[in-house]
Amino acid sequence: MDWTTAVVLAGAAAAGFAQGVSGFAFSLVSLSIWVWAISPQLAAPMAVFGSLAGQLVTLPWVWRGFDLVLLMPLVIGGLLGVPLGIFLLHWLDPNLFKLALGIFLLIYCPLTLLLPHDFQLRAGGRFADAAAGFIGGVMGGLSGASGPIPTLWTTLRGFAKETQRGVLQAFNIAMHVATLTGYALAGTINQDTLGMFALIAPALAIPAVLGVQVFRRMPTPAFRRLVLLLLVLSGIVLFSGSVRAFLGSL
Repeated sequence: MDWTTAVVLAGAAAAGFAQGVSGFAFSLVSLSIWVWAISPQLAAPMAVFGSLAGQLVTLPWVWRGFDLVLLMPLVIGGLLGVPLGIFLLHWLDPNLFKLALGIFLLIYCPLTLLLPHDFQLRAGGRFADAAAGFIGGVMGGLSGASGPIPTLWTTLRGFAKETQRGVLQAFNIAMHVATLTGYALAGTINQDTLGMFALIAPALAIPAVLGVQVFRRMPTPAFRRLVLLLLVLSGIVLFSGSVRAFLGSL
């Protein structure tokens, strides 16, 4: 086994477990490992595919939390955002976008951790839900990371653990399918990418199932803290990665 294959398999397994527990962290974990062996152009569709595969593998354990009424505003907003994100790939510096998102998560999520565990934000209604989905869709098309903002938003909404997981799982599946379709139409997916897909899917399957078993045993307050801590970690990864990219271009 060569170095690149080992890194891809390790990243997929670790990310599959993290996503199984949290429902959204595949890109965060995988990209932080794959960066040592995989180019960003190849890693982005790999992360989207791996996240989609992990969502589908764990779906039998979380689908009961699915709520169509809560889901639809997020999905409608997200599907409007994905094409814009793919379009912006040609006009917007992804590193600048990731830097701004990383700073936002690093400021906002620690403050959210200070809120009471039963806090619920009710302002904005379905329009605000759609706006959160739209931002997630733009991020998915631009960088493959559709999850952080909708995850943060549904956490602030105070969804029950099972409901939040079921809604976000369905949302992310829709966004990943739309993003992969856009990548395919744009010619981003090629033979090398498909070869990586074949490595990722079996490597993440068992860790993802183990992760979702951990999720099912977690009380809601502990799950909310875990989600927010992972979002803080996501902010650190986004911030540090974009800073490294800027310094490397000097």
